[in-house]
Amino acid sequence: MPEGHTIHRLARSLAELVGHRVRAASPQGRFPADAVDGARVEDVDAVGKHLLIDTAAGRTVHVHLGMRGKWLRFSPVTGAPLRQVRLRLATPDVAWDLIAPSRCELLTLGDRSALVGRLGPDPLRPDAEAAEAARRLRSFRGPVGAALLDQGVIAGVGNVFRAEALHACRIAPTRAARDPSEADAGRLWAVLTRMMTRAVEDGRIVTVDAEDRLAVPEDRARRVYKQDACRDCGTPVVTAEVGGRTSYSCPLCQPS
Repeated sequence: MPEGHTIHRLARSLAELVGHRVRAASPQGRFPADAVDGARVEDVDAVGKHLLIDTAAGRTVHVHLGMRGKWLRFSPVTGAPLRQVRLRLATPDVAWDLIAPSRCELLTLGDRSALVGRLGPDPLRPDAEAAEAARRLRSFRGPVGAALLDQGVIAGVGNVFRAEALHACRIAPTRAARDPSEADAGRLWAVLTRMMTRAVEDGRIVTVDAEDRLAVPEDRARRVYKQDACRDCGTPVVTAEVGGRTSYSCPLCQPS
């Protein structure tokens, strides 16, 4: 499933629709395209793993890509969208086609506010508060590895950022979320912010040190995530199910 940096990159790209009246279509027939057809796009925003396209019609197109969803961009626009397209948003110059999302729906302003209100602070948003993130993290009943995957605690974090940020902070994913001090929780937030911000710029998650991060092979781009051995100390990486997902950690760097 795409993590938060992917959705923020998408929001940047889809922002080219802002200020334009878009033609909307749903060849698949599973989205009420008529409700936004001809509407002006006022903003494209990302909160955690959620993409929000606000229109002047007072409706927001909410998209969650899930495991298989993706947006395809076409410019110039050379033909009609394929039948499997859930939603096309197009201007005369460009078309964005959405395929196989886990969710694509219209929200009212109230629905939009409720959705955002259920999410925790997003490390990639300037309005996020580190203190609130630390409070939610340390209030979580369960392991810290599960807390980081709970979008109501911190929004946008997935399995890769969980593994790499906890490793960078020397925190075992199985430790109780209440155990790290406020200072440790603050450091974890700072590490997530740095890693995720860099991933937005790079278009991929690279946590190892390298002069040219984009040249690092994908299977060697992380320190513990899906690695046989810790890239820092060489200790074999251990796995466990935490929060319903496989966690990766170094038992030497991250003692439990």
